[in-house]
Amino acid sequence: MENPNDAGLIFYPAYCFKASPTHFAWVKMALADVHRLQRRKGFEGQNVFFYKNHPITFISVVGVIVARTEITRRTILTIDDGSEATLHVIVLQAEPKEKNPTDTTFAPSSKSLSTGPSSNVTDISTEIPETPSLNETIHVSATDRTIINISSLQPGTMIKVKGTVNSFRSTMQMNLERFSIIHDTNAEMQFIDERLRFLVDVLSIPWVLTDEEVDALRIRALKDDFDLDEERKRAEKRGKRRLEMEERDQRYIQRKYEKEERKRAKVAGICKEDGVKIMRDIRKRRDFSSGFVG
Repeated sequence: MENPNDAGLIFYPAYCFKASPTHFAWVKMALADVHRLQRRKGFEGQNVFFYKNHPITFISVVGVIVARTEITRRTILTIDDGSEATLHVIVLQAEPKEKNPTDTTFAPSSKSLSTGPSSNVTDISTEIPETPSLNETIHVSATDRTIINISSLQPGTMIKVKGTVNSFRSTMQMNLERFSIIHDTNAEMQFIDERLRFLVDVLSIPWVLTDEEVDALRIRALKDDFDLDEERKRAEKRGKRRLEMEERDQRYIQRKYEKEERKRAKVAGICKEDGVKIMRDIRKRRDFSSGFVG
């Protein structure tokens, strides 16, 4: 659903997103602002939402867990940050094949996901929970399926969570990627201060690119597409050459095998003839010896 207040805003094509300060970053937001995110026509299937015209995929929020609900294949943490809104944080449960008790990769660190955004602010605190026992439910992050232990995430716990934003039945929610427990008020207030600064300095101001910047990004995107297409063609040529070489080698081996077979057949024929001659000579000698004796 589009926001009528967005009238007059310019929504740039997806190839411009790499120039956005929000697209590939953990965007610190209040929960009330998360619920203001909107989808836009023309960007379907890209898992991107917009605050004004800022494209947002990854968010970071801080709040108190007010409820924890266990349902089939997922756990739902409901958090409240005092902004008159709550948010469901979805934590996926591992598939049977992912339940590897020897895997000791748990709660997230301040490093970025291999498929997620980099963060320009170090995490306030990083929890490394204990390894879950075999009879516990094992949870995994939404993107890279890293095993995480959320046993310590119970109602009343203040946490900082990062994840991908999505909507379910027109209600905003988050898929958990990583978390850290907030142990003191100073850490919470630091996050709120950074969140407010980002809201004032970035989110509240429409994202604007000059025509020259848009053209440069479009040309860069075309070049990237061309490079990808060229690399695909090169890969196809390498595959074709490899196949031709394998076929040529196979023909060479086949010819060599047939030549050796002919040689072996010829040698076998000669050996057979020699054998026949030898047997004939042996019989002649035997016959001669028998006649002489008689």
